[in-house]
Amino acid sequence: MKPLEQLVVLDLSRVLACPFATMVLAELGARVIKVEQPGSGDETRSFEPQLACDSAYYFACNRSKESITVNLRSDEGRKIVRELAAKADVVVENFPVGTLGRYGLDFASLSALNERLIYVSCTGFGQTGPYAEKKGYDTVFQAMGGLMSLTGEKGGGPVKPGLPVADLTSGLWVAIAILAALAGRARTGKGCHVDFSMLDGQVALLTLAAARFFALNEVPPRLGTEHPGRVPSATFRCKDGKYAHITASDQHWLPLCSSLQIEDWGKAFADNAIRVERRDEVMKVLTQRIEKLKRHELLERLDAVDVPVGPVNDVAEILRDPHVRARRLVGSFDYPGVGEFRALALPYKFLGWDPPEIGRPPTLGEHTERILSFLNYSKEDIEKLREKRAI
Repeated sequence: MKPLEQLVVLDLSRVLACPFATMVLAELGARVIKVEQPGSGDETRSFEPQLACDSAYYFACNRSKESITVNLRSDEGRKIVRELAAKADVVVENFPVGTLGRYGLDFASLSALNERLIYVSCTGFGQTGPYAEKKGYDTVFQAMGGLMSLTGEKGGGPVKPGLPVADLTSGLWVAIAILAALAGRARTGKGCHVDFSMLDGQVALLTLAAARFFALNEVPPRLGTEHPGRVPSATFRCKDGKYAHITASDQHWLPLCSSLQIEDWGKAFADNAIRVERRDEVMKVLTQRIEKLKRHELLERLDAVDVPVGPVNDVAEILRDPHVRARRLVGSFDYPGVGEFRALALPYKFLGWDPPEIGRPPTLGEHTERILSFLNYSKEDIEKLREKRAI
């Protein structure tokens, strides 16, 4: 048994943030019913990279779900969604503010049918505030939320991270909100509306940067891979052109210096506060010593004395890493027309519950008839819906 079995999630979302959240729930055991536009479906089905059918982008965040195609612009289609919401525990949507209200599918309308319903609205800027109607994407939220201002090399311009961090972390925020609301409902029997703003989610992640601002009135500068309050914590280029990242606290400093054969020099910098104050001098010496070693030599030396260090892996390197393999983070599923496709497992290992399993994503509308049968529609009813282009 998985921890979220018996949970029914009606997923009205598309693209990345919310589909990522609902995929996490699905692989923890929830039944996730993904509502898609007839004919086209979630727009990420057409995104690059394209496979024989559908896309790897779509695959990444829509595993283990069921797909029903419903035309929300039709009366019959909206009726289907209301009937599903009446049976669901959770509704997740990321339409622009006010859109589902015009369709009679907002929280007020659906909670009137199901008082236990947890309804999550994920938008760029929330349901209220001066930006509520503003449009945005992942990189806009990274920029506005402060993350991009912190990312980049010293003296250089802002840089976006290599992954859509705003979308992915928003998905995690949404999943956390749903689990919190479910825990609350278990006590009260009542559902709720969750108003989540992706900008809010990015601001909430500022944590340490915001703490430095609150404490010191300091606007943190871009430092590349360095840490504002710890030296050394940075990426170093080795003799073979490969990179390694070292993060050392005071207890690691002298073992680090000893392994680099600069122990006598290092004794003058045993306290982190001194190293931060004289950052440029410390980093210059470390850089000169490390660039004389091949990466595997550096890793062996520092691992031997328990100094925290790791190679800067590219995607291919980390996905074939023996530890990642041993932890079973890379698996696969079979998809019609594509065959076996590799995928990343959820990073949970449960004792007492069945572990998450990688399921395949649904083809467009694959489960339409099964879901309508769940709502007691007959084959004749379903055929009439098709004739009306409601599904």
